[in-house]
Amino acid sequence: MTDLLLGVDLGTTSVKAGLFAPDGACVAHFRRTYPTSRAAGGAVEQDTGHWIGLIDAALDRFGGLGFAGRVGAGALTSQVNTHVFVNAAGVPLMPAMTWQDTRAAREAAELDALLGLADKVAWLGAPIPVDASHPLARMLWVQRHRPEVWEKTAHVLLPKDLALLHLTGALATDPLSNIGLVGLDGAYVAPILDLVSGAAERLAPLSGLCQTVGTLRDARFPKTPMATATMDAWVGLVGTGACRDGAGVYLSGTSEILGITAQTVTQAPGIVVFAEAEGLRLHAGPTQSGGASLQWFADLAGLSLAEVSLRASSAQGRAAPPLFLPQLAGERAPLWNAALRGAFLGLETTNTSADLARAVLEGVALSARHVMQALDASAACRPDTLACGGGGFRSELWGQIRADVLGRRLERLETVDTGLVGAACLAAVASGQAPDLTTAQAPFRRIDRVWEPDPARRGAYDDLFGLYLEAVGTLETLQGRLSALSG
Repeated sequence: MTDLLLGVDLGTTSVKAGLFAPDGACVAHFRRTYPTSRAAGGAVEQDTGHWIGLIDAALDRFGGLGFAGRVGAGALTSQVNTHVFVNAAGVPLMPAMTWQDTRAAREAAELDALLGLADKVAWLGAPIPVDASHPLARMLWVQRHRPEVWEKTAHVLLPKDLALLHLTGALATDPLSNIGLVGLDGAYVAPILDLVSGAAERLAPLSGLCQTVGTLRDARFPKTPMATATMDAWVGLVGTGACRDGAGVYLSGTSEILGITAQTVTQAPGIVVFAEAEGLRLHAGPTQSGGASLQWFADLAGLSLAEVSLRASSAQGRAAPPLFLPQLAGERAPLWNAALRGAFLGLETTNTSADLARAVLEGVALSARHVMQALDASAACRPDTLACGGGGFRSELWGQIRADVLGRRLERLETVDTGLVGAACLAAVASGQAPDLTTAQAPFRRIDRVWEPDPARRGAYDDLFGLYLEAVGTLETLQGRLSALSG
């Protein structure tokens, strides 16, 4: 009996995997973390051997639990824009450049200056910027700074594509994950690829999200079909419930990712508008540092994440805490400024670690509101309720702060691993077990917590958001001057 669906999520900090029964129940779960290397100059790298080793370990665990032969289909999603330069045998030639890596910022600026606004809209459907995480910027950087790697590079792959190659032997990628390279027709945009010599021939063939591209070569799960699937943001948002027009969703992990499903596209700046896929048009805005900001503060203060939330709760009712700007490693949506850096504003001698902890929680929520404001404009609608998932919503306090700052009802799914759910949904459609993603996601639509915005806090947070926008704008100017001094 092959009644189970396999979902694998190769995230920023961990590999997660799950087996799901037809009723949506997770019958087996796997999660292990791996390290990230950071160095001066904006380098943020990962050893791809950790990814592959942990995915294999997940399959070992599921086989050992007696589920061998019971998986009917699977799909794998992953972080993007993280890039792996591999040779003709599929062997990585250098550590993966993660989406947080900003070394290619100069190359990105050069390339972005070559693309006019009208061309971006005509080719991509939206004014998507070329930032430091863009694949072309990375390719140009490797050409210039790692020429010996570029010479041997046969393919530039995303993490999920590398893992799929390892598991099935199939070389494939999908249109949505290749942000800024694929046009409205679902094909690579030749004039964009031509900006970097040798880019076109180093990209993987494109395949549909719910298309089976290979089968597992693992003897315990023989011939299990694997779907191409797509990036973690899209998959996670779909797993959270972005399967109908007008739906609003919010994922909280290492970064905050918010989205609205809407056919309307106003071409408002700052937001990624995906091409229509599986009947869905998703507007999405990823920040750079959500849970990463909380982890940074926890490490700095020598606290666990739970202790940070506990201390932050003790600051409630005190005078206004400092204002925290969470752009610790630059910012993606809606600013797309890799050079931007974070700050605490309004520090005074009476501030405690509890005040700073609360400021971090509020600052991340304010950055999410900044994204949501841009999303509302992009999709020409304002969802009053957001379906929520991800580890950042385990905190009761942070959930309430977000509801108050956003001024919207937040509904947390019972399953926080929405990436796994979304992957399982794609697998179900690819294998014919479900006719569409709405049907596939229905068994997982179980809400276990709701946060209503407190009307008494609305005025204060509206004022604080106004200050936040002004502070971020000023910080962009000051950061440029500071960088010039240090350079």
